[in-house]
Amino acid sequence: MPAPSAARSARRWLRTATPPSLLIAAGLALWQLVVTADSINPQLLPGPWLIVRSTWDDRADIWPAIGVTTEEAVLGMAVASQTVPIIALAPLVLVWWGFGLLPKIVLVALFSFFPITVGLVQGLGSADPDAINLLRTMRAGRWQLLTRVKLPNALPQFFTGLKISVTYAYSAAIVAEFVGGMQGLGVYMTEAIHNAPVRMDLVLGAVFVIALLTIALFALVGVIERLATPWRARS
Repeated sequence: MPAPSAARSARRWLRTATPPSLLIAAGLALWQLVVTADSINPQLLPGPWLIVRSTWDDRADIWPAIGVTTEEAVLGMAVASQTVPIIALAPLVLVWWGFGLLPKIVLVALFSFFPITVGLVQGLGSADPDAINLLRTMRAGRWQLLTRVKLPNALPQFFTGLKISVTYAYSAAIVAEFVGGMQGLGVYMTEAIHNAPVRMDLVLGAVFVIALLTIALFALVGVIERLATPWRARS
C-alpha cells in the first residue's frame, strides 16, 4: 500500500507544480529574449543568464552572506509584532542592542510573533467541546485535555501561522541588515549597489537566492507539519 500511495502523491505534486513551473520558465525565457533583442544595458536590467552566471562566479562572497542571513531568520523564527512596521522598529532595536546578531534575531522574532500566536490561540480555543466533555467524564486533568485534545486541534492553525511568518523571516532579517548590518545578504546587496559600476546582476542574483531560501524554508515547515499531524496526511 505505501508504494501506490507514494506514487499518487508524487503524481499529484507534479500536477500541482508543473503549471507554475512552466509559467516561471516562460517568463524567464521572455525576459532573456527581451534583454538580448533590445541590447539593454546590463547595469540597468541584466538578463537571467547573466544573473545566474555572475552570482555563481561570486559564490565565495555570497555563501557567507547566505549563512549569516539564514541564521538570523531561523533563530528569529525559533524565538517567535507584525502590527508595527519593521522599518520603524529596526533603528530602535539596533540602538538598544547594537549591530551584532542579537538585534537581527529580535526583529525577525517580533515580525513573526503575531501570526504564530494568533493561529495557536485560535486553534486552542476551537477544540471540540464534545471531546473535552468526554475526557472530563473520564476524569482527565488539564494536562491531558491540553495534550489529547487542545494541542492536536491547534496544530493545523499553528502551522498556518508559522507558514505566514516564514515568508517574512528573510525579509525582516534583510531589512535589519540594510539599517545596520556588517554581514548578510542585505549587506551583500548594498555593497553591489554601491560598486562602480553598479552590479545589478549580483543584486538580482541575491533577490533570487532570497526567494529560493524562503521557498525552501516554507517547504521545510510543510514537511514538519506533515510529520507533526499525520492524521491530516492520512485524511
